[in-house]
Amino acid sequence: MGKAVIMDHPLIQHKIGYIRRKETGTKDFRQTISEIAMLICYEATRNLPLSEVPIETPVCGTVVKELKGKKMAIVPILRAGLGMVDGVLELIPAAKVGHIGLYRDPETLEPVEYYCKLPPDCVEREVFVVDPMLATGGSAVAAIQMLKEKGCRNIHFMCILAAPEGVKRMEEAHPDVDVYIGALDERLNDHGYIVPGLGDAGDRIFGTK
Repeated sequence: MGKAVIMDHPLIQHKIGYIRRKETGTKDFRQTISEIAMLICYEATRNLPLSEVPIETPVCGTVVKELKGKKMAIVPILRAGLGMVDGVLELIPAAKVGHIGLYRDPETLEPVEYYCKLPPDCVEREVFVVDPMLATGGSAVAAIQMLKEKGCRNIHFMCILAAPEGVKRMEEAHPDVDVYIGALDERLNDHGYIVPGLGDAGDRIFGTK
């Protein structure tokens, strides 16, 4: 059974407060999104299995713990999810990166697929889907469904902000997926934006507005 984990770390809360500010510029916004992603990834990987491996230090032989042969993949939902990839790769540099392209229909607010490219062995990997915003939940639910249809089973979702509506939809559609949330906001507005939120994450990461 999956779980929803809302971060309470002071550094995450401080950095989220900074990117909420409308005066935060593109460069600082992009850098801080990456830093928050790294901190959330630290929490999301807490339960990865370890194995004991004998090694030699310069002083003597000992036994150390290493990740237990678990291969990982990061799958950003384009385009805003790209802003979280570098932060995750800082902690998991050997991870492969796939991409899922979805856009939200402005009328129905439902996701429409336009691109999907995954590592060839993605089904064998622990998959971390990343997207800064979990608003209606439509894109995240659709992306995870695409991964499941391709055989992926060990799936986690990481976001920076979430609305209660999106969390509920994820829990109903994919109760087996753990969801890691930087901050849970109040609600969605009539346009499907998170309130108080931070605006359009993609536009603010790439400076397109």
